[in-house]
Amino acid sequence: MAAGSIIIQSFLVFCFFLGLTSSARPPPPTGLCAASVTPQGYKCQEFEVKTQDGYILSMQRIPEGRAGGGGNKQPVLIQHGVLVDGITWFLNPPDQSLPFILADAGFDVWIANTRGTRYSRRHTTLDPSMPEFWNWTWDELVTFDLPATFDFVFSQTGQKVLYVGHSMGTLIALASFSEGRLVDKVKSAALLSPIAYLSHMTTALGVVAAKAFVGEITTLLGIAEFNPKGEAAGQFLKMLCSKPGIDCYDLLSALTGKNCCLNSSTVELFLKNEPQPTSTKNMVHLAQTVRDGVVAKYNYGSSEFNLMHYGETRPPIYNLSNIPHNLPLFLSYGGLDALSDPRDVGLLLDSLKLHDGDKLTVQFIKDYAHADFIMGVNAKDIVYTAIVAFFNRQ
Repeated sequence: MAAGSIIIQSFLVFCFFLGLTSSARPPPPTGLCAASVTPQGYKCQEFEVKTQDGYILSMQRIPEGRAGGGGNKQPVLIQHGVLVDGITWFLNPPDQSLPFILADAGFDVWIANTRGTRYSRRHTTLDPSMPEFWNWTWDELVTFDLPATFDFVFSQTGQKVLYVGHSMGTLIALASFSEGRLVDKVKSAALLSPIAYLSHMTTALGVVAAKAFVGEITTLLGIAEFNPKGEAAGQFLKMLCSKPGIDCYDLLSALTGKNCCLNSSTVELFLKNEPQPTSTKNMVHLAQTVRDGVVAKYNYGSSEFNLMHYGETRPPIYNLSNIPHNLPLFLSYGGLDALSDPRDVGLLLDSLKLHDGDKLTVQFIKDYAHADFIMGVNAKDIVYTAIVAFFNRQ
C-alpha cells in the first residue's frame, strides 16, 4: 500500500478516536436498521427524536433477540463516542456485537446517533452547510442530546433505562449525572474506556493535536465542521506529522494504545463507514480538557466572554463527586489504553471514592486498549458478558 494511502487511512482512525470530523456527504439512502440490523435476522425500528435546541436525531430499536420472544423487556440505551455513529457497534459478526448480544439476552436495545453524524444531520431551522449548525460542544450533548434520547426511550417503554457508553459516550453521561440530570430515568450505567480526565494521555500525536486545537477558537482553518478528507484537514495532518517524534504510519496504536484483539476485516469495515462529523468547537473543548486537567464547561477564551455565558469568569466545573452515590456503575478500562489512560481513570475513581461500595463495579483488562472495547474479537467473553451480568443484578 502506498505511503500516502497508509497516512490517509491511519488519519481516519485517528479522527475516530479523538474526534476530528467529517464531511458534507449526504446520508446513505438506507437507515441503520436496513444497513446493519435486519440483514442479520433481527427486528429493527427507526425513530426520530428532536432535541430542545432543534436537532433531529436518529434512533434505532432492536426490540427482541433473533429468536423472538415478547414480555416486558428492560430498555438499554447504547451511546457511541465522538466521530462515529451507531454503526460502530455492528462492525463485528452478531455473536460478537454488543447490541445483538444484549437483544439475545432479553433486553430492549436502543441505539443513539449524536448530532452531526450521518443519520442525524437535520435541524428544524438550520442546515449542515451553515456554521450555526456546528456551534456546539459536548456541553450541548449533556444538555440536549442525552436528555432527548433518555426521555424518548422512557416515554416509549415506561421504564428506567440501562445505559452503555464508550469513550465520549461515558463523558457526557458522567457530566449529566454530576448535574443531577437523568438520574430519575437511569437504572444503571456501564462505561467502557471511561473518559473524564485526559491529562495523562500517553500519545505524542494526541498531545500535539490537542495543542493545535487549544487556541480558544470556535473554528479552525475557517471552518466549523472539520472534514478529515478535505484539503484543509490534509494540511492540518501534514503539520502534525512534521512534528519531531510523531509517527504517522501507525496512528491507531499511537493514539489509542496497542489494541490486542482487532480483526483486520473489522478495521477495514470500520474505515468504510467512519469517521463521522463533529464540530471543530467540540474539538477545542476536548483539547481544553487535555490542557486544563479538569472536567469543565467550554472555555470561551476570555473572562468577559465566560462572564457573558456563565455569569462567572471561569467555566463551571462538572463535579463528578456529585454523582448519586447509589447509582449502580460498571466501569471497564484497559491497561494499554493511551486515551483513557489508567492514571486518568484513577482520578475518576478517586472522584467516586464515596460511592456506595456495592454500587460500583470496576473491571481492569491489562491487555486492552481503546478500540478493543467495541471491536475486540474477544470483547463478548471479557466485557459484554460482564455487562449482561451487571444489568441482570440491578
